[in-house]
Amino acid sequence: MLATRLIRPAFRPTTARCLLRPRPDYVAQRCQPLARPGLQLAHIRNYRYQSYRNPGYRYQRFQQTRSIFKAWAAQPSFYYQIGGLGTVAGGFYVYNLEEVPVSRRHRFNIVSPAQEVQQGEQLYQQTLQQYSTSLLPPYHPKHRMVQRVLNRLIPSSGLPDELNNWTVHVIDENVQNAFVIPGGKVFVFSGILDVCQGEDGLAAVLGHEIAHNVAHHAAERMSSASVLLPIAWLASISLGIDLGIGNLIVDLGFLRPGSRRQESEADYIGLMMMAQSCFNPEAAIDFWARMEKIEKFAPPQFLSTHPSNHGRLEKIQAWLPEAERKREETGCGSIAGYANDFRQTFAKDAYGMFSR
Repeated sequence: MLATRLIRPAFRPTTARCLLRPRPDYVAQRCQPLARPGLQLAHIRNYRYQSYRNPGYRYQRFQQTRSIFKAWAAQPSFYYQIGGLGTVAGGFYVYNLEEVPVSRRHRFNIVSPAQEVQQGEQLYQQTLQQYSTSLLPPYHPKHRMVQRVLNRLIPSSGLPDELNNWTVHVIDENVQNAFVIPGGKVFVFSGILDVCQGEDGLAAVLGHEIAHNVAHHAAERMSSASVLLPIAWLASISLGIDLGIGNLIVDLGFLRPGSRRQESEADYIGLMMMAQSCFNPEAAIDFWARMEKIEKFAPPQFLSTHPSNHGRLEKIQAWLPEAERKREETGCGSIAGYANDFRQTFAKDAYGMFSR
């Protein structure tokens, strides 16, 4: 009796990862007919051995790109072409410069507000899914306090007709953090409310986070990354250095300093916003002083995306006279004393009522 012979397909379906980017030889062979599986395993072992003995072996696929770059650099018209590309890039950069509200800083931005909100919507859905079991209900006192402070800040933000589009979520976790996703999605951890110690301190936090939306900092970060990371990739290939090192240089030299500049800008815009909304701007100093005591073991400033708390305190102290003038111009100074007397009287009456 003749044994039945199984007929295997002479090809393997091409997978998505075979099409994404160039791969070493052994990976490319996996997309081809498996004529000699033993030879394929030999290539795998050889690639791993060579990568272990010589880490640069794994980047040999960049040799062809570097050769093309060297051939281009050898042309007599190379410097004219570089000059032309530089002129086009400079014109593109200048054309996409815009002024940041309040601070009047000029920055590069190629992301529209609609694209920023679209990206924020995806992050909003992910955040909701992550903290769905920890959200406080809208009738909770902490949620109501956050909503009350937000309603006072938004009219002073300069964002037109967006009050009804803002959504508040309070996460019941002992974390000292709060953030606002583009599109008006506010998330506040209950742990930071203890550090705020009242509505004025909470206004300092929310004013800072809303200021990121006012200045469209998320769009600025996406714009910077879309330009700097490809430049780092091309420089790594042309110079023959590790791509990870190039990304690290861009991160420490450009992205993190830019993030710290945005944080300081949000501190300034938020301080002016809370002063214009009749909150006490001195509460921002008290809040960051408490945060400095909590974050004793924070990383060095040049490694962080945020400025140090001590540096923040110094800048806010310098901006405080301007915030006080804005508060008086708004007409808040005349009613501040009466409001404080009302709070103290109400607190005494409530204490006496509940102590009976």
